[in-house]
Amino acid sequence: MPVMPLIEVASLLPARGALIGLDLGTKTIGVAVSDPDRRLASGVTTVIRKAFTADVQAVLGLAAERRAAGFVLGLPINMDGSEGPRAQSTRAFARNFAKLTALPIGLWDERLSTAAVERDLIAADASRAQRAKVIDQHAAAFILQGALDRLSRLRAEP
Repeated sequence: MPVMPLIEVASLLPARGALIGLDLGTKTIGVAVSDPDRRLASGVTTVIRKAFTADVQAVLGLAAERRAAGFVLGLPINMDGSEGPRAQSTRAFARNFAKLTALPIGLWDERLSTAAVERDLIAADASRAQRAKVIDQHAAAFILQGALDRLSRLRAEP
């Protein structure tokens, strides 16, 4: 299955089924999941990165448990719209990941997701240690919720 922007993946997704959102970091992968109707994203876990195969097996295991219909990967675009090394790394991960799953993979612009989540956690009076434990999965939920909202608007368009 090719890796495409979320809007192009939308036509490949079944009407129902959970989506898995991923926030790829160099040391961790934040994982979130949606409900089957794709209305709400929730953080699930943070995968500590080891090696590509182990990382992917952990993600695919979660996808199987949740009967996922597809994946949304946060694409870290620079503020000026260009793509730097992190975006290239995400695209490489997505290309290799696509070889190991038949589920569609959509890319979603994740600009400022971690910063927004960090502000929310600080506002909720989470300590630095508490934030460190959950920030990646919260960022994945933030990314996935943005994608779900966009998919919802696409379905509503005539």
